[in-house]
Amino acid sequence: MKNSIRPFQINIPENELNQLSERLKNTRWPDAETVSSWDQGIPLDYAKSLTNYWINEYDWRRCEKMLNQWPNYMTSIDDLDIHFIHKPSPHPDALPIIISHGWPGSVIEFCKVIDALTEPEKHGGDAKDAFSVVVPSLPGYGFSDKPNNPGTSVEKIGRMWGQLMKRIGYKEYVAQGGDWGAIISQSMAITEVGDCKAIHLNMPIVMPDPETMNELSEKEQSALAAMNYYNEWDSGYSKQQSTRPQTVAYGLSDSPVGQMSWIIEKFYSWTDCVQEGEKKLESVLTKDELLDNVMIFWLTNSSASSARLYWESFNNPNFDPINTPTGCSQFPKEIFQCSRRWAEKRFSNLIYWNELDRGGHFAAFERPDTFVEELRNCFRSIRLS
Repeated sequence: MKNSIRPFQINIPENELNQLSERLKNTRWPDAETVSSWDQGIPLDYAKSLTNYWINEYDWRRCEKMLNQWPNYMTSIDDLDIHFIHKPSPHPDALPIIISHGWPGSVIEFCKVIDALTEPEKHGGDAKDAFSVVVPSLPGYGFSDKPNNPGTSVEKIGRMWGQLMKRIGYKEYVAQGGDWGAIISQSMAITEVGDCKAIHLNMPIVMPDPETMNELSEKEQSALAAMNYYNEWDSGYSKQQSTRPQTVAYGLSDSPVGQMSWIIEKFYSWTDCVQEGEKKLESVLTKDELLDNVMIFWLTNSSASSARLYWESFNNPNFDPINTPTGCSQFPKEIFQCSRRWAEKRFSNLIYWNELDRGGHFAAFERPDTFVEELRNCFRSIRLS
């Protein structure tokens, strides 16, 4: 049936894992970088070390078991099969929430928060803050179908998510996201008015307010500096994916180390992982966690299809005003920052604002306890309205 929701189990054939192992063992390595840092990209020694772990110690079946512990489903929306995890809360007054990932993320980002959101009383919270959680894979990502034609923009995905929530049976709900997930959630706040009661963002997308340029706060000066750094040194991936996603995909689809390096370099850049003055990615995310996310891209061969979202949406962002109740959590190492007064220019009903002292771009992955608490705090007022 076209509108049916079908149970889904993740079960990668063993021969695909064996082929991956052979590819990893036969990697043709480049020469080393000429600097003693990550300034030219992921260093050769780190790439080799992580690859060696991937071959000899990493266990995909552990990750597969973890993902399958929650109910996974497929449903067809706009002729695309969409994969999603859906864990209803046992509490009857739980607030339905749809949480969207971005690039280079996946549903893996939210594995540490699903249970705490649905059963808060078991994770240091109160049952009155419970959520029923829906975590979909974006079209072209993970186990969702890959679009065969242009047009699957963030705006379209937002409307698809509205259909998804109705099909599950949630007439009213809230939405959350970072990265592309933030933009999708913002789009839902515009197109799904009445159904989407509020949104929460850990990467709010707003324009700097021109009227503040002569009296910038320290926060706003830092935000502009971060934006300039991103444009100058950190956005090469987005330039390629928003203009020629197909070209880069040949290398990423053929080489697992290429796919891994393309992703891990961004995790290093965007994660709050400084320890004793030195960035140490694995002080925040383990090798297993990093490779779990890489495997979602590799096993589904989604380097091209995931990158196309940039081609569809990166160069024409929507900055329309948003009147839907909105909450924002600003983590200090997020790529794009904004001040509260900039945010209030776009979000006319800003119900929650908090600036954290730790955390980066992958908030739920890096700081799951903080992330959960932010959602509880943000949506508490919605539950009472």
